[in-house]
Amino acid sequence: MVEFTLTKQVAKHGKQGIIVLPKILEGDLSPGTLVELKIKVLRKALLKPVEVRDE
Repeated sequence: MVEFTLTKQVAKHGKQGIIVLPKILEGDLSPGTLVELKIKVLRKALLKPVEVRDE
């Protein structure tokens, strides 16, 4: 069993959020490979842009 630890930012693909895997792992994580995926949220995304004012 091979184990990897990745820290990734969730990307957007249409209306869905996705996690893009690095190309270097293509040989180990080809389509159809069964994996166990655990997700730990390290930081939530800001839903609304923060407005910065110069005073």
